[in-house]
Amino acid sequence: MVNAMVALDRVELRRGGRVIVGPISLRLGGEGITMAMGPNGAGKTTLLRALHGLERVSSGQIHWDEDARALRERQAFVFQTPILMRRSVLDSIAYPLRLRGVRRGAARERAAECAENVGLRVSLRKDVSTLSGGEKQKMALARALIMDPALLFLDEPSANLDGRSTREIEEILDHFRARGTRIVMSTHDIGQARRLADDVVFMHHGHLVEQAPSAAFFDAPQSQQAKAYLQGDIVI
Repeated sequence: MVNAMVALDRVELRRGGRVIVGPISLRLGGEGITMAMGPNGAGKTTLLRALHGLERVSSGQIHWDEDARALRERQAFVFQTPILMRRSVLDSIAYPLRLRGVRRGAARERAAECAENVGLRVSLRKDVSTLSGGEKQKMALARALIMDPALLFLDEPSANLDGRSTREIEEILDHFRARGTRIVMSTHDIGQARRLADDVVFMHHGHLVEQAPSAAFFDAPQSQQAKAYLQGDIVI
């Protein structure tokens, strides 16, 4: 049995008395990139938010292989719609370091490096509100990576990016995977999932339908829903 970084035991999340995700039981190992896939409304984002502690579990248990509070301090989350701050691009990226007491000059220097690493080619003195959608997403990724997180969650990180920018983001994710950062992300881009995923969690209507290594999932999906999804059909 693969050692689990995290195990979910019949986890459910409810809103207004309605179950929106679950019950889900799964195990995620401590290495590589896991892709959460499925049609709109499948529950992918909610699952990621629950793992990161942004959503309260209604029932069931989430078991981490180390203290959850300590691990959460070494996690980062990149939202599909980036959270903006009333700061320059440079200071927005540097903000996590400043919170931890890093002096301004050193934090800004590291922020500039992270901006370059994700291909954010804009004036770092600009206000973040002036950035395009894709530039905002790159800024958010740089801000997440500045702390060298052990665990990185990403919700559709390339949704607003062109092909060149998407390739740059994927190269960065590959780099951090090679360094040992554990990545769990959602995507609708089947090509991106094929390029990046080590394993796939496929969801539909809030349920875990299938979990498999990447090659097995794409070559021989076991569920009718996954087969239809990969063929580009409407999954009902």
